Amino acid sequence: MTNVLSPPTWKSVYTLSELQERYQALRARKLNINLTRGKPSPEQLDLVAPMLAWSALNDHFAADGTDCRNYGGDIAGLPEARRIFADLLKVPEEQVVVAGNSSLALMHDVLTFLRLRGSPIEDGAWSGQRAPSFLCPVPGYDRHFAICEALGIKMLSVPMTDEGPDMEIVESLVRSDSSIGGMWCMPRYSNPTGVVYSASVVERLARMQTAAPDFHLFWDDAYMVHDHTDRPAEIPQIIHLSSEAGHPCRPFVFASTSKMTLAGSGLAAVAGSPASLKWWRSHVAVRTIGPDKLNQLRHVRFLKDAGGVRALMKQHQKIIKPKFDAVHHALSEALGNQEHVSWSKPRGGYFLNLQTPEGCARKVVNLAADIGVKLTPAGAAFPYGHDPEDRHIRIAPTFPQPDEIGTAATAISTCVLLAIAEKRELAA
Repeated sequence: MTNVLSPPTWKSVYTLSELQERYQALRARKLNINLTRGKPSPEQLDLVAPMLAWSALNDHFAADGTDCRNYGGDIAGLPEARRIFADLLKVPEEQVVVAGNSSLALMHDVLTFLRLRGSPIEDGAWSGQRAPSFLCPVPGYDRHFAICEALGIKMLSVPMTDEGPDMEIVESLVRSDSSIGGMWCMPRYSNPTGVVYSASVVERLARMQTAAPDFHLFWDDAYMVHDHTDRPAEIPQIIHLSSEAGHPCRPFVFASTSKMTLAGSGLAAVAGSPASLKWWRSHVAVRTIGPDKLNQLRHVRFLKDAGGVRALMKQHQKIIKPKFDAVHHALSEALGNQEHVSWSKPRGGYFLNLQTPEGCARKVVNLAADIGVKLTPAGAAFPYGHDPEDRHIRIAPTFPQPDEIGTAATAISTCVLLAIAEKRELAA
């Protein structure tokens, strides 16, 4: 059981010895709070408990008559499962594949196919003619970067703005460097900043001219319905825009139910042009005979349609929003007047990004770990784990209990103030 802190009273200025005393008091409480990953809480998982009660004993036929217990059916997934994602992503059903339980696995597969077999745009170029590189908006998602690193793909950082990646830099790089084969994008409630790409950014990504003829956008729409408010983030449909701009095979769009239904036992989808999905089918058919149709069927029985997904996510919102509010309140109370300290205030998603003064993030993460508050390693939101300014810390508030969140944010705030004071002391 976590020893929860009462809300502290904060002063505008502390001496180093006062902060050290506060820190030692936190250590004595023996906290154990994990904010490292964006995991759904047990209360969120309980929302889909009826799905676990579904039985295939007398309900194992899909709408087209496919016996979901056996081989057979379309390798691209059950039509009724594809229809749910098609409605959410606003694309035709025939341009969506539902396969497996992880959109990250689909991203890995597509990038591996590109690396080994070439692109649906230009066959063979990725595998034989160049060492590809990828643009990586930063701060960004560490697992995206891990895929590139594992496949030997060079990563080039691009700074994020409040509207998405800095397009002046993006356009300049892709126009001049033919080695750049793709770019990671998380357009809605980006991990970890919560940024939503503006319509202008999406349109420029769709129509920009690239030196590489086989350039691809890896469009990770992980948080497409993960709103914290009643004003959903609306962005233009990248597949439609790219097709209109003469680049129909540019985007691969990824999504999943991992943070809607059962994390690790959900459904994953990839959408793209007809030519892109034909290319995908040709390569994935070597790897698998077909997806888990029973899991797709139980999701369809529970969710029913895209409206069912949105209704479920309203229930998630009621659980998640107060946790983000608690973090924002605690950070505001403690750090609101601190120079060079800021944090994102997302309207959706699973993360927020805390920025410390330069050179302090690793120190803060280490101090927090020492008193029982675990954070993602500083630098994780950058390629190769290196934040050149050592400023960014990702906070994932969703998993802990509500009363633990304020405690964690208070502890992190103390660590930030202590790191700043110790740096100031060393510089004196």
